[in-house]
Amino acid sequence: MKIFKGFGEVKNIMNPVVTTGSFDGVHLGHKTILNRLNKLADKYNGESVLVTFDPHPRKVLYPETAGKDLKLINSQEEKLDLLEKTGLDNVIIVEFTRDFSKITSEQFVRDLLHGILHAKVVVVGFNHHFGFNKEGDYKQLWAWRGKYQFEAEEIPEQEVYNETVSSTKIREAISHGYIQRANAYLDHYYIIKGKPEFYEIESSFNLPPFVKIPLTEECKILPQYGIYAVTVTSELNSIKGMVIIHKRSDNFSEVLLNIFDMGNFNRDSKLTISFHKMIHGAVNFSDSRSVSKVNLAKEEISELIY
Repeated sequence: MKIFKGFGEVKNIMNPVVTTGSFDGVHLGHKTILNRLNKLADKYNGESVLVTFDPHPRKVLYPETAGKDLKLINSQEEKLDLLEKTGLDNVIIVEFTRDFSKITSEQFVRDLLHGILHAKVVVVGFNHHFGFNKEGDYKQLWAWRGKYQFEAEEIPEQEVYNETVSSTKIREAISHGYIQRANAYLDHYYIIKGKPEFYEIESSFNLPPFVKIPLTEECKILPQYGIYAVTVTSELNSIKGMVIIHKRSDNFSEVLLNIFDMGNFNRDSKLTISFHKMIHGAVNFSDSRSVSKVNLAKEEISELIY
């Protein structure tokens, strides 16, 4: 998968089949669009292209309201890893600024999708909007097919548990610890990627050893405080583990990981932590009954089949 930082870097994309959007989570609905993109690219002897944005548009447009506390399902690195697994050929990461937000829907299509990419097909998801004040939609794309020499296609909404899949619903599920529901929406595991750091828990009680997984981006969403069953994967190994999402004294959250067989892992390697389910609620390391949950959780996770 080729990654371009803006339209200025783009070159040598053959018969582009294009979609646009933030694609946070790369969830079931996103995958449906990308699968169609790849099939159309094969049909037209072309390449699939996602035009996505960083930072998230809400962070720029509504910094004091909708964007202020917006948490994202994936870091940029996680998102790109997930996109590559879909078979996508190209990603164009556009820096989203206030100036960029003022581009009209027709300017976006005329100058970028047609003028630079020479898009063969433009594919959008159900109820997708683009351009200044979200004025652009599928109806406009359909009307501009002849003028800008591309085909247009709309993908219907996707449902899980009889609910429309959306990044917002997935964030809500994760934040409440409903990991299995979030995973169903995503069509893959909710993940955290990071390099482990030494961590010493301040407690008077006997606890298994933990490492800290620092987050690379502040806006990464975390599940609610509690104990989670996870799978931990490095370049060569994959094994069960336990994560505690813990509230520090300064009210910030941290990710503490216990790998059940740390001897098989390189402490300097980056890990991918896949969340399976919540086992217990929040842990207080100063309370013996709370700490006992940790040891019981480890036993429970060891016996789980996943």
